[in-house]
Amino acid sequence: MVSHLFYYQLALFALVWLFVMWHVTGAKPGPPTPPAPAKPKRKHSSAPKPFAGLTHKPHCVLCEHETGEATPPPPVRPKSMPPKNRRPRTVDTSMHFCPHTDCDYRGWLGMNNLQANGHPNGGPWRQFHCTACDSYFPEHHGTIFHGKQAAVELIVRVLACLAEGLGIRATARVFEVAPNTVLQWLVEAAEQLRAFSAHFLCNLHLEQLQLDELYAVLRDLKAGAISDDEAMKRLERSRHWVWTAMDPHSKLLVVVEVGSRTLAMAQRVVHQVTQVLAPGCVPLFLTDGFKEYRTAILAHFGYWMQPERRQAKGPLPQPRWMPLPELLYAQVVKAYRRRRLVGVTHRVMFGTQLAIEQILAACGWTINTAFVERLNLDLRQRVAAIGRRVNTLCQGEGGVQDQLMLFQVYHNFVLPHASLRQPLLIPEATNGSGSAKVWRPCTPAMAAGLTDHVWSLKEVLLYRVPPWPQSPVW
Repeated sequence: MVSHLFYYQLALFALVWLFVMWHVTGAKPGPPTPPAPAKPKRKHSSAPKPFAGLTHKPHCVLCEHETGEATPPPPVRPKSMPPKNRRPRTVDTSMHFCPHTDCDYRGWLGMNNLQANGHPNGGPWRQFHCTACDSYFPEHHGTIFHGKQAAVELIVRVLACLAEGLGIRATARVFEVAPNTVLQWLVEAAEQLRAFSAHFLCNLHLEQLQLDELYAVLRDLKAGAISDDEAMKRLERSRHWVWTAMDPHSKLLVVVEVGSRTLAMAQRVVHQVTQVLAPGCVPLFLTDGFKEYRTAILAHFGYWMQPERRQAKGPLPQPRWMPLPELLYAQVVKAYRRRRLVGVTHRVMFGTQLAIEQILAACGWTINTAFVERLNLDLRQRVAAIGRRVNTLCQGEGGVQDQLMLFQVYHNFVLPHASLRQPLLIPEATNGSGSAKVWRPCTPAMAAGLTDHVWSLKEVLLYRVPPWPQSPVW
């Protein structure tokens, strides 16, 4: 048993050691030293800082490509041929032109050089005679119907079903034709509709543009070429998006493209927007929070500015690439949590919020991307390849692009929109005992001033696009 004397000696030794260490360290007993006051945190201003500019212009491949290649000018427009002393013409030839390369009137509309020559051998197509070069050609020359043995109504109805969202194989089963035939008609129609859209969508005066991206899934490989595991890995790496740009006033779909969600694709979409706008037109841009839009818009709507000298001596400051003074751009940033929208904030990138609100207040709107988001629903329903949980996926971007081109023309020229209808000054009587017609149907192309009537799909497919730009005739 340990004695109490041992504990007493151990406690005494601990006290002696504590006083010795206290003396060595120089600590003196007294009141505790108060802590040093904490430095106040610097408050950062929440006001947006002015854009300082870039020392280098953002790179755009398409702009450099167009700078290197000069577009040849169109030939000199010939004089219109005088009308002959004959009975009035009953067949309108103003929508047609002579296709022969050795004719001076080739490619020019409404020059009074064409005459209707009846239906050779009782066929369905009328023949035209060019009095300038004394040559003949059918009225469907240069369209999808030229050289086809199938009935015109069959081709039109097949393409109409594709435009309404039916898949290629389902359309083939409905009309009892081969799926490859339907696909061939779609490819040929897309090429013609691409030229049709480029002919009409030019020199647009737009006040606003809303841009967005829509996720799409593609097969992007042939069945049986690789294993299922490798196919899933490749599918995860090759993500595709449908890029759209629309005018919220007229609902006009200006640009539709397919590609990855990168800066290069954003540059491509904005570059196409600049191609359809009129010279000097700078609309208000509204997009989501994708950061690459800012660089793409700045690359196409900017200019070089020389900053002022801040010092009396020294070199001049470097020139800065700045946005145009009239450029307005805002983003709608959405916050999600567990796939649910929990918050929306507005971010003004170029211009002032007051200037943006003044433009939108004229329409009773605020900063939003609701119209292009509504367009995404139409894309899901009318383009079979980008629907949700469908088995109509395309092999690659080319197939989706063909269906999107058909949708763009069908949406802009053929399909009337209820929100664009116009009241008639005088109600029109209808057949039967129904009520009078008080509304005039209107398409986005009509609301944008590109045409004066609702086109049918057959009329669109029969339109012969001139080889060089000129004023459309209707």
